[in-house]
Amino acid sequence: MLSNSSRRSFLQSCAAAAITVGGLQRLTQHAPAISPIERNGIPKFKFSLAAYSYRNLLTGNSPELTLSDFIVDCANMGLEGTELTSYYFPVPTSNSYLRELKHQCFQFGLGVSGTAVGNDFGFLPGKERDEQISMTKAWIDRAEVLGAPVIRIFAGKQKPGVNPKHSHALMVEGIEECCEYAGLHGVHLALENHGGPTATVDGMLEFVQDVKSPWFGVNLDTGNFYTEDPYLDLARIAPYSLNVQVKVVTSDEARENKRPTDFRRLGQILRDANYRGYVALEYEEEGDPRQECPKYLDIIRESFA
Repeated sequence: MLSNSSRRSFLQSCAAAAITVGGLQRLTQHAPAISPIERNGIPKFKFSLAAYSYRNLLTGNSPELTLSDFIVDCANMGLEGTELTSYYFPVPTSNSYLRELKHQCFQFGLGVSGTAVGNDFGFLPGKERDEQISMTKAWIDRAEVLGAPVIRIFAGKQKPGVNPKHSHALMVEGIEECCEYAGLHGVHLALENHGGPTATVDGMLEFVQDVKSPWFGVNLDTGNFYTEDPYLDLARIAPYSLNVQVKVVTSDEARENKRPTDFRRLGQILRDANYRGYVALEYEEEGDPRQECPKYLDIIRESFA
């Protein structure tokens, strides 16, 4: 990724990314917060599956599957990558275990597309904040061992008695501290649009603007903007995306009416943003993920072709 100054140097006044609504239209009323990530070549998609899709199979007193089993399934689905969510690793997690998974992935022709942590940088200085930062740094170390190029992170939640401006500053500070550490290990941190201060595209772009690190970017989650037309918002953050997680539905503001994801429109948004990287299916619906994920991956591949 380019340095922070380089990212700002060229496209400050560009229009937001193009979107597709039937025919191709241009969304010109919003300018990017900073220059988009500059990439060479043409858009390129590699496909992965998030272990969160198997959450009910990987958890419980007697889990039905292990992460090793999940990796086998990813290989059987013909994927280029596997996203190994931190929630499903044994505690404690040893480096020898990480290397076993890395070895298995390599033998099966899979890259570790990334991992994900459930951090919260909204705490005031003190024990809880220190624990969150320490946990994130520990997973940066583990991502380096795994060979994972990116970790999906959260901003956190605004705490009682903390005003929004101060809360935002706390989160930015926590992200920057962890990005500095991540850069020393060759790992990127990608902030997900995931409720709270990142529930809206404007909230996300505040972090894009304020976090000063070349190791920082966006984890674009296609199901987490709850509006009548979330694709307008996805188009605005797509130019800053380091990783993409695709849901099979979107929802309106009430979160009551689920709509099938328009995969073709989504693919066009990423092409217009010149995205090059992993696109990970994150299946959250009620069906059996071992049956449903291969079906949706076939649809996504066709739609993104």
